[in-house]
Amino acid sequence: MKNSTIETDKKEMLIQERFALKEAFCDEIHSKTARFGFGGFGEATYYRTYSRIKRDGSQEHWPDTVIRVIDGVMSVRKNHYVMNRLAWDEERWQHYAHRLADAMFEMKWLPPGRGLWVMGTDYVYERGGAALNNCGAVDTSELSLAADWTMDMLMCGVGVGFNTAWKGENTTIPDKSYPLLFVIPDSREGWVASVRLLIESYTKGGAWFSFDYDTIRPEGSPIRGFGGTASGPEPLKQLHKRIESYLDAYCHGKIDQTRTVADIMNAIGVCVVAGNVRRSAEISLGSIDDRTFLELKDYTKNPERAEIGWVSNNTVVLEKSEEFQKLPILASHIRDNGEPGIMNLINVQKYARYGDETEDKAWLANPCSEIPLESFELCNLAEVFSARCENEAAFYEALEFATFYASTVALLPTHRSETNAIVVRNRRIGVSLSGVADMLDEFGATELTRRLRKGYKLVRSVNRKLAAEAGVPFSVRVTTVKPSGTISQLVGVSSGMHFPIFQYAIRRIRVGNSSRICDLLKAAGIPNEPDRYSVNTTVFEFPIDQGKTRKATSVSAWEQFAFLAMLQREWSDNMVSCTVYFDPKTEGGQIEHMLAQFAPIIKSVSMLPHSESGAYEQMPYEGITKEAYEERLSKIPKIDWSSFGGSDGIENRFCTDDSCHIDS
Repeated sequence: MKNSTIETDKKEMLIQERFALKEAFCDEIHSKTARFGFGGFGEATYYRTYSRIKRDGSQEHWPDTVIRVIDGVMSVRKNHYVMNRLAWDEERWQHYAHRLADAMFEMKWLPPGRGLWVMGTDYVYERGGAALNNCGAVDTSELSLAADWTMDMLMCGVGVGFNTAWKGENTTIPDKSYPLLFVIPDSREGWVASVRLLIESYTKGGAWFSFDYDTIRPEGSPIRGFGGTASGPEPLKQLHKRIESYLDAYCHGKIDQTRTVADIMNAIGVCVVAGNVRRSAEISLGSIDDRTFLELKDYTKNPERAEIGWVSNNTVVLEKSEEFQKLPILASHIRDNGEPGIMNLINVQKYARYGDETEDKAWLANPCSEIPLESFELCNLAEVFSARCENEAAFYEALEFATFYASTVALLPTHRSETNAIVVRNRRIGVSLSGVADMLDEFGATELTRRLRKGYKLVRSVNRKLAAEAGVPFSVRVTTVKPSGTISQLVGVSSGMHFPIFQYAIRRIRVGNSSRICDLLKAAGIPNEPDRYSVNTTVFEFPIDQGKTRKATSVSAWEQFAFLAMLQREWSDNMVSCTVYFDPKTEGGQIEHMLAQFAPIIKSVSMLPHSESGAYEQMPYEGITKEAYEERLSKIPKIDWSSFGGSDGIENRFCTDDSCHIDS
């Protein structure tokens, strides 16, 4: 009877075939000591963000997370082979999985944050690969469908880009006199359906509904499967009110199509953040000729947007060569507030790496602009850390492993048919590098260029070989540079291609007072104080040393642009997530010149001014002297994590302009 039950459960899973590392090897992994970066900060970040509760109720430590991830990714590949009647050599793949796990344990390569957190869980085995993907984008021509897909993917943790293509035709205020009752199911699908029905009542002449929220679980309840805690129905109620007000305003001619799309999409993002979903990030893509779009974040003109506008970055898409003549318009906006960013669609669709002509049908982008995408497309990423590789050969091996991970995730379908139709054609992945600025200062530009060229050829070759073996098309694009965020903090390197803000700094991490980790950090004696911006939250402080890499303030905007162009030419056939920092006094007047020289040869960029005006209390990073660092370091206690338990992790929630993470 027991076996029969197991077999029944197995049939309900999308991933039916499972892989498990051999017990002796797992014991070997458990005997090792993990080396987290930035002293105690990297380790605290891991336990706060990615460590999950195991099936037996105990808490994951780093070896457990590695084993879960490797078992998970190998199960995805094994299931694909067995279900498609392809040869599966268990002994061969066990040997490969051991090497894969060893390199991951040493943090030579890592999956993205969502992969660390959800790979190898029943959620993925049951529901498919959406939650493993970093990046998504959607065309808004059909507004209700775009909103449906966006909310669905945001609630799975996918960052979503959207354009403002909706034309607003045949949109009318519905008859609200006799509403139909819609009892909202307590599920992601239920929340999404309610939003689609509301929008369709305006755009498709659908029925008007009154919503019953009584079945939605109360605030603080655990979210089974995906993890986290429920927000209760209030964020959804607020979203419904906002969408209704936006569409009413549009029908009365008070706002235009661009505002309507941006407001609805941003409001959805705010709802998802408030709903305790692990990450919500958006980017809005618009035209340089659209004044409304350019002024979306001008809160002096649109003060009502301040409560929702922060959830997305805004980027102008340049589609024709003559549009580059309008760069002075962008330069003036960038000098004021660092937006909009720029996406060069000509290069996106013409080139892989700059100069390598290979067509790409993408016309949208993900929130941090490292991946170009078609509508409904997803892309998953993986990362390599040269600083953890003992030699050049180890670096190339890590690239192979990251390619294996990302190429394997691309085999796993999602729960959305429109997404699967594109993913099976493109199989787009992004093998990324982090600590690239560290590599530049360590090796020099000539040697770094050589390694990037050789590494790119390797990634392409591995991806093609894996695709041929799995009987699927090879990936349309394979490399990128993503902003990294917390993953680089686990390792202890600079984020993506960016130079560190300080060498010595106080690094702050915010933790909810009700979380298990808060009590442990306080008991360990980590310096802390109440959060001055959020109730029931404590701010902990760690001293960090970011090494000898040049500080961002010492690297000119011109050199940053040149570095970006080199990475787009030698490494990334997707895009490069890059924020070029400039000195507003000495370089602000040169922004037009920089854009004129570099925008035609890159694919994407954003810019931000170096400024002390944004300084505030309890900043994530605060620069300190070497002496202050050493004094603080001498007082930081060793944290005993052996007693830590009962935590299922908590991810960063939304994008900042430069790094797509708010984690402190």
